[in-house]
Amino acid sequence: MLVLVAPGQGAQTPGFLTPWLELPGAADRVAAWSDAIGLDLVHYGTQADADAIRDTAVAQPLLVAAGILSAAALGDVAPDAVAGHSVGEITAAAFAGVLSDTAALSLVRKRGLAMAEAAAITATGMSALLGGDPEVSTAHLKKLGLTPANVNGAGQIVAAGTLEQLAELDENKPEGVRKVVPLKVAGAFHTHHMAPAVDKLAEAAKAIEPADPKVTYVSNKDGRAVASGGEVLERLVGQVANPVRWDLCMETFQELGATALIEVCPGGTLTGLAKRALPGVKTLALKTPDDLDAARALIAEHAHA
Repeated sequence: MLVLVAPGQGAQTPGFLTPWLELPGAADRVAAWSDAIGLDLVHYGTQADADAIRDTAVAQPLLVAAGILSAAALGDVAPDAVAGHSVGEITAAAFAGVLSDTAALSLVRKRGLAMAEAAAITATGMSALLGGDPEVSTAHLKKLGLTPANVNGAGQIVAAGTLEQLAELDENKPEGVRKVVPLKVAGAFHTHHMAPAVDKLAEAAKAIEPADPKVTYVSNKDGRAVASGGEVLERLVGQVANPVRWDLCMETFQELGATALIEVCPGGTLTGLAKRALPGVKTLALKTPDDLDAARALIAEHAHA
């Protein structure tokens, strides 16, 4: 039983798209997407530095484009289930046929712009807590005025809030937490700080006619499988200001009987979590086209007929 997943913001690195554009037709496809959304994805994926691709309005479309492109390079793959972390849910919606590729890129462009605008209101950010007990950490974060914005499982929670609150967290870690790691994101995503972006995204979503998922679509709001395209779109809108429960997604993968998990480009983060939380499930991260043959072999072994 095969699960295809897409990473969220922070997974991007300078030049990560370069080898993928060498695949037949890839450069033309990304150029067409760039024209459609008014953003030079080729430039940002190949030449821009880390600061440039850290910009929310750039990073989000870049990640969705990379995810769709790398999944297409696998060939005619039909996973049993799909899911995405944060903005990766839009990528997953394209995998499931809920959104066309163009609709997904258009929506994520508007999402990135709206969230960047919301993030500019107050200086905010996010930090990952490594280790510790989730309940203890969550209670501690709330005392500091922080939000557990990503509950990722495998002993990882991401806190979000103002830079002052995050600085206090660095000095006053929850009991059992080994380390607090600032993330390369430009705002407190999945918190009330993003409320202004929800209204703008809801307006943008009115122009989209979603289809029902063709495969099991697992929502990171609560780990539940969603069968209605309309509900998927509604959740994509609200998710901007709601916590990501990746821990519950992984529980659902386990309940569904997952035996293999492939993370699309720029893979690594979600496969790392799966290795710790889903023992016995084979994992593979699509980092470069060199990983495609191994991914196809894994698909042949684990996908249902």
